[in-house]
Amino acid sequence: NAIGGYASGSIAGCATRRYHGILLAALHPPVGRTQLVAALDEIIDCGGKSYELAAHKWASGAVAPQGFQYIESFRLDGTIPTWIYALGDARLERRIWMRQGGNTTYVRYALLSGSSPLEFHAKALVNYRDHHSATHAGDWQMRVASVNHGVGVLAYDGAAPFYLLSAEAAADPRHIWYRDCFFQAERERGLDDHEDHLFAAQFRAAIELGKPFTLVFTTDENTLLDGDSALSEQLAHDSGLLAAFAGHPSTSKTNSDPAWFPQLVLAADQFVVQRSIPGEPNGHSVIAGYHWFGDWGRDTMIALPGLTLATGHPETARQILLAFSKFVDAGMLPNNFPDAGGKPEYNTIDAALWYFEAVRQYLEATHDMATCEKLFPILAGMIEAHVAGTRYNIHVDPADGLLHGGGPRVQLTWMDAKIGDWVVTPRTGKPVEINALWINALETMVQFAKTLQLPVERYETLSAVAKASFAKFWNSDRNCCYDVVDSPGIGNDASLRPNQIFAVSLPFSPLTEDQQKAVVDVCRTELLTPVGLRSLGPHEIGYTAHYQASLVNATLHITRARSGAGSWAHSHWRISASTRTRPRRAAFSNRKGKQLICTASAPWRKSTMGNSPSRPAAALL
Repeated sequence: NAIGGYASGSIAGCATRRYHGILLAALHPPVGRTQLVAALDEIIDCGGKSYELAAHKWASGAVAPQGFQYIESFRLDGTIPTWIYALGDARLERRIWMRQGGNTTYVRYALLSGSSPLEFHAKALVNYRDHHSATHAGDWQMRVASVNHGVGVLAYDGAAPFYLLSAEAAADPRHIWYRDCFFQAERERGLDDHEDHLFAAQFRAAIELGKPFTLVFTTDENTLLDGDSALSEQLAHDSGLLAAFAGHPSTSKTNSDPAWFPQLVLAADQFVVQRSIPGEPNGHSVIAGYHWFGDWGRDTMIALPGLTLATGHPETARQILLAFSKFVDAGMLPNNFPDAGGKPEYNTIDAALWYFEAVRQYLEATHDMATCEKLFPILAGMIEAHVAGTRYNIHVDPADGLLHGGGPRVQLTWMDAKIGDWVVTPRTGKPVEINALWINALETMVQFAKTLQLPVERYETLSAVAKASFAKFWNSDRNCCYDVVDSPGIGNDASLRPNQIFAVSLPFSPLTEDQQKAVVDVCRTELLTPVGLRSLGPHEIGYTAHYQASLVNATLHITRARSGAGSWAHSHWRISASTRTRPRRAAFSNRKGKQLICTASAPWRKSTMGNSPSRPAAALL
């Protein structure tokens, strides 16, 4: 809904995760995600027979009802999930979508064919909880009361009220707890796997040919209730996205683009959210991944070119860059903004470095020198803060010009799994991709300074020293890069990981062409899977091919085997088919189409099993 909220579920209609629901509202956009409407249990009376369309699995093991048996088809109409149910001689269409910029979900029903009208009944099951948690209601009494066009719910004093509405259907308040709904995926994750939902409203309506009707679930009592107008609004939004992609000169389009390519343009937009801050009321950010991630600095900067520039929205890219510039502190960009609100956290060594690359790609696409001039002093200050030293022992080593960071109980790179005080993959020292990014940032500053006719010697000197010292990353025994050098108590870490691919893919590579080819070859041979790169070579100590059950095992898997990446995955991570015949740095060039494909595909696969079959293991399912 462009502010961090979402609606999510399975095609079958059975919730398998705590994150599934019809309305998960961002009460403090783009964070504060709260489940308000968990499910809608529809019952259709047709020709003397009742059809229950919903599906639930219960803690007892029972699956009831089993409405999935009536699904004739499912499709996406733009961004709108659309089901058709076969109910006797009737065919009923259901659509679900959210209103852009508001915590409002629409569920629209239309009778496509049938010999007589249908009688519609539906139970709205509600909740009020953080989307990471589960409800065990006990004797919890919510306030449920009739309001104009429906039912209002207040979970407790101080809670945000929300509404279950319809301009066409009658609605009566209820207060009955449904206990022990079961979440299969949470059981597999080793987490609380069942919860309670409150049956809060009963809807009734007749469904006739040519007379669709809509249920509306919202935090805005005065929201638009006209389902036809709301549907037209959403379809126009989707059409506008595709028109921007087709018409903007910064996008790459060819006659050979596959037919499903426009769907990726629409998917990309779902990650871009509003983040208004003082001085930047039109600020934007990027949700790092649905369901459980908020907006993260690293993910935002890596995904920015694919989500905005490749889709024809350079102004959105500019707004994101300016918004994040307001959060630069001690030369660092935030790692993330807590979902519960509050101050951003800065435990990242690479978010700031990815900011340089995002700005570079924006300027390359737009030639917006006014923004370059505005951001240059901020970027210059970030360089000096890293040279002098900043949080978490992040500093340039004066002995070799390379960037060092980390310490006990701190995880600073993208491999940031942590269980209690245990950092699974600490990577303290000088990580390979961090120093490739550092050199890239320095070379980018050389470009910017020349363009703005400012002194360049400082950045040229820093870059020359770092590039010369990057040679210590080369592991001649394995013909690839060390993952970390100068790690306290370890020395050089020879673990085969995909991080070295950044030293090939970034525009200013510190490797020779032969070294670039060797890195591509080893990544293709040892790490490549059908869905991305493994995070650890299969012959390395600690490699885990499959995981299941506990959160500890799941967390370990993220840095010990998984393939693929999150919403920030783009061409830096992916090895194209051309590497089979042309394994050079060009295979990793930032072609906009490839950025878009890899970025927009992310909602479907956050991580997968390391070995075949590469089953998705943490995704929007």
